[in-house]
Amino acid sequence: MDTSNSHEIIASEITPLIPAKGSKKPKTPLPKLQIGILMTLQLVEPIASTSIFPYINQLISELGITGGDDAAVGYYTGIIESLFFVAQALTVLRWSRLSDRIGRKPVLVVGLSGACISILCFGLSTTFWSLVVSRCMSGFLNGNVGVMKTMMGELTDSTNMAQAFALFPIVWSLGGFVGPLIGGALARPQDHWPALFANPFWGKYPYFLPCAVAACLFIPALFMMLIFLEETLSTKRRPRLTSATLGVSSGESPHQQSMAYTPLRSLLTPAIVVPIANYAMLAFLDVSFRALLPLFLSTPTYLGGLGFSPSSIGSWLAFFGIVDGVFQVLFFAKIVDRLGPKRLFCMSVSCFAPVMVMFPMMSWLVNAKGGHAVTFTLLCQFVIVIVWDMAFGTVFMFITASAPTSTVLGAINGFGQTSASMARAVGPALATSLFAVSKERNLLAGNAVYIVLIMLAGVLRWLGSQLPDEVQDRNE
Repeated sequence: MDTSNSHEIIASEITPLIPAKGSKKPKTPLPKLQIGILMTLQLVEPIASTSIFPYINQLISELGITGGDDAAVGYYTGIIESLFFVAQALTVLRWSRLSDRIGRKPVLVVGLSGACISILCFGLSTTFWSLVVSRCMSGFLNGNVGVMKTMMGELTDSTNMAQAFALFPIVWSLGGFVGPLIGGALARPQDHWPALFANPFWGKYPYFLPCAVAACLFIPALFMMLIFLEETLSTKRRPRLTSATLGVSSGESPHQQSMAYTPLRSLLTPAIVVPIANYAMLAFLDVSFRALLPLFLSTPTYLGGLGFSPSSIGSWLAFFGIVDGVFQVLFFAKIVDRLGPKRLFCMSVSCFAPVMVMFPMMSWLVNAKGGHAVTFTLLCQFVIVIVWDMAFGTVFMFITASAPTSTVLGAINGFGQTSASMARAVGPALATSLFAVSKERNLLAGNAVYIVLIMLAGVLRWLGSQLPDEVQDRNE
């Protein structure tokens, strides 16, 4: 009698068909070195992209494109800021699909190199159209965001995914804090250190120094990636054991490898489309809020704003960014474990309505001369936005878990990033234009923009209810 078979039969008979509800899989340790390298690569990009913010308005004014009309500066600045997302939306999916075929690292090399070259070109630009070309170049060559999320998904599983994705917000916050500091401190160095930067080059290109410093950060990041970062695409990893003779990595079958070449349309199943739709709407509402906040803070009080100075706005945003990022790192994974990703997502997106309501509340308080009450309300709004931001970590988990195999994970993340980039390209112009129209025509007492965004947040809340109840591994 075959005792091994008998043991298997007994084991199968005593094993419950439905696992105990309270049982949880033990957490897989995070690969700290690989994730640390990935986060370093992620950090240099927001530093470079946000380093232009402190001086972009002055640069546009000095180019003479506005004909001396200061009111038109914001229009051209908006074009420059939106062009990156438009260009990225056109190409990020192709880069992500390419990474499913040739590997993640080659695409990252192109993306980091392109970002380095484009920021240098931006610093050497002396016409508006050269600025346009450099920003479009940055967007066209940059598929890194989608690829990095793909790699993070391949380095983690359902037990530690929340802990890993919680690192993205602190990296974005840190980059958004350091970048403007570099741009503001190093722009026009001849004005600050005339003896050190006496060469006529710095007079001709007064904004090259912050761009050059940002570009220099890409060089060590690129070498670190080439030397220490391991390829995560299973079909391109170094073959091990018997898989070397098969030409297939131990993680994927030949059928799964072939999925990397499947048409995108075949991947557009409800299980994949629903998380991506949530991400696109989340990105649209978030970027609309990010565009409205500084506009509201800087708008004169007689028009319903707070009338803050640029330095005050910068201080508030920097403070909020750091607090938000630290909170996500320390508490996001614990909250996901306690509430579950779907419940947390629905709770987070439900916070958008009170965030919008606080704008007219602050307008009323300013007119009522409630100085401390305005500060308290603004702090309360920032606290609620921190809860709102947890929706990003959870939706990344759902998108990653929706991939049937890792060989199409890049395509799915690329499709998600394309949708989000399109939303981010449209959102700021739409939100700020609606804000202006609401104030100029006094629509709903100047609050029409908030009502419209609250209604769209209701759509997002319904989309969140369509997400799966649990995040599972691709092999489950």
